[in-house]
Amino acid sequence: MRKVIQLAGAFLVAAGVSGTIDRLAVQPFNGAILNVFNRQVIPRLAFLTGYEVYANLLVAVAGAVVFAAARRRDENA
Repeated sequence: MRKVIQLAGAFLVAAGVSGTIDRLAVQPFNGAILNVFNRQVIPRLAFLTGYEVYANLLVAVAGAVVFAAARRRDENA
């Protein structure tokens, strides 16, 4: 189960970084997979208008926290 959580954290980091790159310059690499949050969720949330880059960076940070927490939990077990 911890490996799944680590994988989810790594995916969130990749998605957040990819979304940030996509907002700053169009990124065609794995856009359909990694930029789902950036292209589907952010435009539907009005309060994120103008803060798209920060929202994507927050996704990356949240992924890093999830990954680190799962890894720490793995070391303590």
